[in-house]
Amino acid sequence: MPAESKPNLLDLDRKGLEGFFLDRGEKVFRASQIMKWIYERGVVDFADMTNLSKGLRTGLRDSASIRLPEVVADQVSADGSRKWLLRFADGNCIETVFIPEADRGTLCVSSQVGCMLNCSFCSTAQQGFNRNLSTGEIIAQVWVAARALGSRADSNRIISNVVMMGMGEPLLNYDNVVRAMQIMQDDFGFGLSKRRITLSTAGIVPAIRQLREDCDVSLAVSLHAANDALRNELVPLNRKYPVRELLAACRDYVGEGRRRVTFEYVLLDGVNDSDKHARELIHCLEGVPAKVNLIPFNPFPGTCYRRSSKPRADRFFELLNRAGIVTITRKTRGDDIDAACGQLAGDFMDRTTRRSKRAANRQVQH
Repeated sequence: MPAESKPNLLDLDRKGLEGFFLDRGEKVFRASQIMKWIYERGVVDFADMTNLSKGLRTGLRDSASIRLPEVVADQVSADGSRKWLLRFADGNCIETVFIPEADRGTLCVSSQVGCMLNCSFCSTAQQGFNRNLSTGEIIAQVWVAARALGSRADSNRIISNVVMMGMGEPLLNYDNVVRAMQIMQDDFGFGLSKRRITLSTAGIVPAIRQLREDCDVSLAVSLHAANDALRNELVPLNRKYPVRELLAACRDYVGEGRRRVTFEYVLLDGVNDSDKHARELIHCLEGVPAKVNLIPFNPFPGTCYRRSSKPRADRFFELLNRAGIVTITRKTRGDDIDAACGQLAGDFMDRTTRRSKRAANRQVQH
């Protein structure tokens, strides 16, 4: 049986694996054994899983698979960030980025091949959309990076945090993303705390409310404007879920505890970076346990936007900080290899025809 037609065990969390083995007359503890081999030891050949009986190993070889993407490119930035271009069986490619820091190692994981939301300042959005990634294709990014980064003995080269901030809108691929995050948290998976997994969304309000019930990870929201008129231009999804409705969902998500929602705000020169915009943001976040990440815009070919000047960014930061809002200006990492925020593009066929329409428009303009 071809590997592509067999169930991919990376698609299954522990509950799914228990069901898989029960259906084959095996005990449920086989699920934890398999997970240890795959995620703790990095073994994906059934023949090497020596605490399984020979008959079970043969049966798994004939009836299941563990499918990993091909590493097409592996680039290292001058600042130590690392980006992988990964190709799946259908030929589509996505990008995954590791960002090392003194106290953590953060892996930025993709959830879709492209993105359907069409945010105007994001390179991924300009490329169009092909499909959702499967659970196995999401968790495989963590597996590939963990194997490439090596020993846990080097604290700068291990994955301590995962952010679902790569290509795609995670909450539009809800089931697969939640299942992958459950594997990340599982003691027999990657053993990450739910506080060390962050999901970033443009604001799919019903899914934010459901996420709190299903997989209560840290939440980040791509805000970028505090009034509906401007946010409609930058993040078209706002027309469906306007700012007030989005912020209400954020307040409910964190509840009465000490947790905060991280609001991501890309500073665009002359667009959303004035004192007026800062004051709107301060007013908007009243009553919301919030932290703001101010993000320098990372340019890409064909964009009409420019990065805000340092004095303007510093002034924006000062106004928020003075208002008592925890604010961080994110340092740009990996931009020399197009691995910075908003720059991920991958390589895939756009099923929305977005790229061909933009190319036609450019030809008309020229």
